[in-house]
Amino acid sequence: MKTIHSNKAPEALGPYSHAVVVNDLVYTSGQIPLNEFNELVSDEVQVQTRQVLENLKAVLQEAGADMDSVIKANIFIKDMNDFQEINEVYGLYFDAHKPARSCVEVARLPKDVKVEIEVIAQVKGK
Repeated sequence: MKTIHSNKAPEALGPYSHAVVVNDLVYTSGQIPLNEFNELVSDEVQVQTRQVLENLKAVLQEAGADMDSVIKANIFIKDMNDFQEINEVYGLYFDAHKPARSCVEVARLPKDVKVEIEVIAQVKGK
C-alpha cells in the first residue's frame, strides 16, 4: 500500500491522505472546493465543482492515474437542486469516458461547501 500526497491539491483537513494505492487501484479521499492554498474558491456550485475535479486530477496524476482511468465516482452534494449544474461541469471532465457513479444529497459537508467528490481509478499501464 502506498499513500499519495499532491502539492497541487489542498491539505487534508484531518488525519488522512489524498489517496491510497493498493495493487493497481487508486482510492482518493473526498475532495472539496479548496485551492492548493486551502482557500474556498467560490460560493457558486459550478466553480466549486470545477475546483473539486481539478483537485482530483492532481491527486490522480500524483498516483499515476488520470480521469480516463476512473472506474467509480461518488458525489456528495448539499442540495439536489444543484444536480444539473454539477452534471454540466462533471460532463466536461468525463465526456467520452463515463465511469460508474453515485450521487447523494447530504445534510452537511466540510467547510459548508456545496460538493465533494471521491473516485476509484486504475493506475495507468496496469
